Amino acid sequence: MSGNQKLWGGRFAESTSALVEKFSESVSFDARLYRQDIRGSQAHAKMLGKVGVLSADDVGQIVAGLDAILADIEAGRFEWSEKLEDVHMNIEARLTEAIGDAGKRLHTGRSRNDQVATDLRLYVRDVIDELLTLLDRVADGLLDLAEREADTVMPGFTHLQIAQPVTFGHHMLAWREQMLRDRSRLVDCRRRMNLLPLGSAALAGTVYPIDRHYVAELLGFDGVTENSLDTVSDRDFAIEFCAAASLILVHLSRWSEELILWSTPMFGFVNLPDRFCTGSSIMPQKKNPDVPELVRGKTGRVIGNLNALLVLMKGQPLAYNRDNQEDKPPLFDTVDTVSICLSVYAEMIPAIEVRRDNCRAAAAKGFSTATDLADYLVKKGLPFRDAHHAVGSTVAYAQQKGCDIAELSLAELRQFSELIGEDVYARITLEGSLNARDHYGATAPAQVRAAIARARAAKKA
Repeated sequence: MSGNQKLWGGRFAESTSALVEKFSESVSFDARLYRQDIRGSQAHAKMLGKVGVLSADDVGQIVAGLDAILADIEAGRFEWSEKLEDVHMNIEARLTEAIGDAGKRLHTGRSRNDQVATDLRLYVRDVIDELLTLLDRVADGLLDLAEREADTVMPGFTHLQIAQPVTFGHHMLAWREQMLRDRSRLVDCRRRMNLLPLGSAALAGTVYPIDRHYVAELLGFDGVTENSLDTVSDRDFAIEFCAAASLILVHLSRWSEELILWSTPMFGFVNLPDRFCTGSSIMPQKKNPDVPELVRGKTGRVIGNLNALLVLMKGQPLAYNRDNQEDKPPLFDTVDTVSICLSVYAEMIPAIEVRRDNCRAAAAKGFSTATDLADYLVKKGLPFRDAHHAVGSTVAYAQQKGCDIAELSLAELRQFSELIGEDVYARITLEGSLNARDHYGATAPAQVRAAIARARAAKKA
């Protein structure tokens, strides 16, 4: 026997340095893959039994032994060892200790390269399924909030300046559209990555008569990967997942920015319940929107994790390289961060209290119906550029008087265009402006409710 007692140590004459063991271990973070590793190993063993490489007795011992290890891990009885490097070797060593030679046969026709690729795909697939449920909760909460506030008039903004009136419900449906795109990206990522890597072995396949499609069926994959070199070195699926997760957090961060602004006294559009806020250690009056602020801050971490994975892969030649061990910390941190951020938003959205009077008062400021006056003049036959100029002059006049254009008398309005008649007031009030929007805009309360009804019908379908 050689001087190295590792499971791979046959050709080594001396033991691994303790410092190198500490430097190179990954079990401190990849132990979370234990469920996926056990599922993959059980499927692999069953396949080896099916094709006659393992006996039925060996397969039975392996499957039962792995079930026992799973129970020990989940009960907190399993001792992880850094000397065994990673989750895979820890589980295999314990299995061999428990069932003897049958455990040593498990790795036949398999490499850690295709094993970890399989575990990671199973893990990301499981995570996506969990995140889809969270995204649905958030989207449903937005739909309910939109319905509750379908009649609440508020200003729409561009450049953070008051632009045109919308409803709070319409704004919440805009947030929901972002979530729907996020959901679609995760579904697409799941579909693309749902191919079985096992069978690629180290990089060149295996001489054993394995049945990859059988393993794929056992593990719920849609098919098998085609090229062994690419398979063991591919981390596109992890990068794609982190890209989708980054967009989720970018959307939540944008919402957070709005909620932070809206909850200040200067806006006063919403009140966040106390359970989602904290106070100041010195200023007794403070109520800080810490949940949105933290989500906004955590977004940078997730974007950084995506960048870390891109940089990790950019210089690697085919096939597998040990660099890829470093794919897991940024991936796992992204999973944890996006999960907790979606969870807190799923709880917070239904609890948002909208201050309707403040929203409406803000919508009445900033001449938010000026565009409607311009469109009114265009429909009366005035070229748009002339209408734009006339309304700009009207706004300047109203600003000097300290009132809104809807508060000007008909005589005052007609100073700027003789085309203006009594019917203009049906267009330049807040309600008139909202109701003038076409179906696509969906800004009027009735149109918001129609959009909500379509969304609910689509969910049922």
